[in-house]
Amino acid sequence: MAATKKAILGPLVGAVDQGTSSTRFLVFNSKTAELLSHHQVEIKQEFPKEGWVEQDPKEILQSVYECIEKTCEKLGQLNIDISNIKAIGVSNQRETTVVWDKLTGEPLYNAVVWLDLRTQSTVENLSKRIPGNNNFVKSKTGLPLSTYFSAVKLRWLLDNVRKVQKAVEENRALFGTIDSWLIWSLTGGVNGGVHCTDVTNASRTMLFNIHSLEWDKELCEFFEIPMEILPNVRSSSEIYGLMKAGALEGVPISGCLGDQSAALVGQMCFQDGQAKNTYGTGCFLLCNTGHKCVFSEHGLLTTVAYKLGRDKPVYYALEGSVAIAGAVIRWLRDNLGIIKSSEEIEKLAKEVGTSYGCYFVPAFSGLYAPYWEPSARGIICGLTQFTNKCHIAFAALEAVCFQTREILDAMNRDCGIPLSHLQVDGGMTSNKILMQLQADILYIPVVKPSMPETTALGAAMAAGAAEGVGVWSLEPEDLSAVTMERFEPQINAEESEIRYSTWKKAVMKSMGWVTTQSPESAKRACILNCRATELLI
Repeated sequence: MAATKKAILGPLVGAVDQGTSSTRFLVFNSKTAELLSHHQVEIKQEFPKEGWVEQDPKEILQSVYECIEKTCEKLGQLNIDISNIKAIGVSNQRETTVVWDKLTGEPLYNAVVWLDLRTQSTVENLSKRIPGNNNFVKSKTGLPLSTYFSAVKLRWLLDNVRKVQKAVEENRALFGTIDSWLIWSLTGGVNGGVHCTDVTNASRTMLFNIHSLEWDKELCEFFEIPMEILPNVRSSSEIYGLMKAGALEGVPISGCLGDQSAALVGQMCFQDGQAKNTYGTGCFLLCNTGHKCVFSEHGLLTTVAYKLGRDKPVYYALEGSVAIAGAVIRWLRDNLGIIKSSEEIEKLAKEVGTSYGCYFVPAFSGLYAPYWEPSARGIICGLTQFTNKCHIAFAALEAVCFQTREILDAMNRDCGIPLSHLQVDGGMTSNKILMQLQADILYIPVVKPSMPETTALGAAMAAGAAEGVGVWSLEPEDLSAVTMERFEPQINAEESEIRYSTWKKAVMKSMGWVTTQSPESAKRACILNCRATELLI
């Protein structure tokens, strides 16, 4: 029986999905895209000071090994031979910054997470050095100068951590985003580990020229980053090296994509104009713009979508980034204690079916797209004596949907052709109330694949399609048809607009809370308040 099962399965591909809140390893059938088994481990986040967010790189690496071993054990229990796993792809939380010692393999500091705000003063000082008529940082990288991206995190480490400074002076330091740290470690570490990244992750560092697809000397000089500590930039689909330990020793690592690019591939958004929204720790809407860089007039980022092979063309995307989505549910669980598990939020929200005029703006890390306002902070407003934890739970879910509406509106204005429906994925999409709310607030259908693990699927597709592996075809006629669940708007357009305009009013009130800012930031917050007021009128 087992032998028959193996014969039917054919080649398998594994995917490491290393996110902000958890690590997973998933194994797919390369011919049918069926998910066969997986294992997940939650990752601790540390908050040493207000606005600081860190993780332990060694804990992250250990969680990857644990997930691989446990998934392989589960496959064994299913009578599936792990020697059928022909390749491994890596998908990762982007921007999160690690510096380690190449001689000992030890991290020189905790990973500074993408959500971290400690670099705000660094950003303000650097912004004074960019000419108003020549924003070369944005034109080369597609990104606004923000605490979000790796270059300023790396600059902070170089300025403030003596161990990092000393390792750079002694030529022992290596820098990387999480993908680089994992691939270097998994391919041997101090014993010949491969120090590389892919174009999608490189495009989130603010050191990478998205036109030439190379590290940019002028940008590295501007941020004062030594180029010798940077990883080699590769395509998203090629053999980087072989696993050097564990149950899958000898298996090639041949796919690498930042998590949002991986989800775009997993949702099969290969055509210009196709878009997806991923609901994870944050919320990320990406629209494929084909071979051309489209620069936003409405607060979106221009980024590399993917490059699926050394000799394959690069594709670009417009991206709307929201810092806090699933993180607000974790906050309600861990900080307020009004739920014991993330799944409980749906039950609480269902009890009331409304926020009863309560609005929650979870600007814990300032506001990302479309505002890019670091002075904002989280607020809950519209409270009455009637408000209870169920209304706050409902308002938290609505907040995710309203933030998506803001970035979708910006994308529609930039692209000129409004999306007729929204393809969604990510852990939060299992929440049916959230999905229905999203359809109501956008006033377009929301379409969800029955297999929500599209981020891992994208990484697996890139790995399986790599030259020298060749077990996954990305030809349109070979891609598996995906079954979808569809949520249609159930309220009238007028009610949808009223709720959205009230949300805008709440967003306006969240701005300008941080008072330890430069006069320039205060002035900017004032201007943004005025703009938000105009949007309400």
